[in-house]
Amino acid sequence: MARKIIHIVGTGTIGEPLIGLLSDYGEQLGIDEVTFHKNTPLTSERSKVKDLIRRGGRLAVSPDAVDGFKSIGLDPDFIAEEAVERASVIIDCTPKGSGHRNKAEYYDRFKESTLGFVAEGSEYGFGKMYARGINDDALVHGKDQFIQVVSCNTHSIAVLVQTLALKDAPADNLIDGRFVIIRRASDISQDSAFVPAPQVGKHECDNYGTHHARDCAELFATLGLDLNLFSSTMRVNSQYMHAVHFNLRLKEPTTLQKVIDRLDANFRIALTEKATANQIFSFGRDHGHYGRILNQAVVVVPTLQVHNKHEIVGFAFTPQDGNSLLSSISVAEWFLYPHSFEEKIKCLRELYFKEV
Repeated sequence: MARKIIHIVGTGTIGEPLIGLLSDYGEQLGIDEVTFHKNTPLTSERSKVKDLIRRGGRLAVSPDAVDGFKSIGLDPDFIAEEAVERASVIIDCTPKGSGHRNKAEYYDRFKESTLGFVAEGSEYGFGKMYARGINDDALVHGKDQFIQVVSCNTHSIAVLVQTLALKDAPADNLIDGRFVIIRRASDISQDSAFVPAPQVGKHECDNYGTHHARDCAELFATLGLDLNLFSSTMRVNSQYMHAVHFNLRLKEPTTLQKVIDRLDANFRIALTEKATANQIFSFGRDHGHYGRILNQAVVVVPTLQVHNKHEIVGFAFTPQDGNSLLSSISVAEWFLYPHSFEEKIKCLRELYFKEV
């Protein structure tokens, strides 16, 4: 039987915790080996790479970087192309645009020997869009070899739409969905891209506003649904968490208690009484794996309201990266274990929270 090897490209805000999570749960997930590609030998990141190796990851680098890594005390196990060639599944966590370049330069050449390729939310057009628990039924073995895991905020609005408008309801129950995504300026690990004050975003997507609503609509389109969604964004001078204000208009009447019950019944959604990003972020830091909350959204219960029986409004916080990690692992397991991946990934449920 072929070995089950997952190769992670990139060690940033998604790649680093993904390598650690796959290493820690590798036996339960049926993974034989985790390899990862680091692009540049930096002494400032040597401690991170050493710890990922300690946890079980195996380092791969570009041929021209081997000597550089050895000079700072890191001895690579593989050359980059060798790691790609021997991998069962590749998950690309590189910055925007790099996934497409890697696809053209490497991945297309190894389609025959690799089960699947996964890229994160910034790589629009890389492959079929995917979010765990939203459109698993749309994945087709033997056809969908390239998968784009949607962004963290797209995960949040998708799970809200699915849970509050579409579950156990007619497909046309959602009249429209409107979202304002209040984004943190940057991750706490990043020194760049910070903003000095709240900064509003442009509406660059016809009919949808920003890519979040567009991607959510395309995600549900893989299931044959045509949803009326629109999103706007702004960035605030914080490094904690994204927040989403949502407004869903439904054909069928509902009540506040029904809304809360629906949210509570979805184990991928966490409920909270907390109203500030720092408190929720701190909870994840103290109780989450690698400080992450893997739920797809954290809904603030006191903000929920039903207007005129048909309009649901409220706020949710987005567990940035955490929900993307879950989807990345889920689709990797789908490639590795097409008939039993649902059972395999149940081991990760201990990392969800019912309440934050």
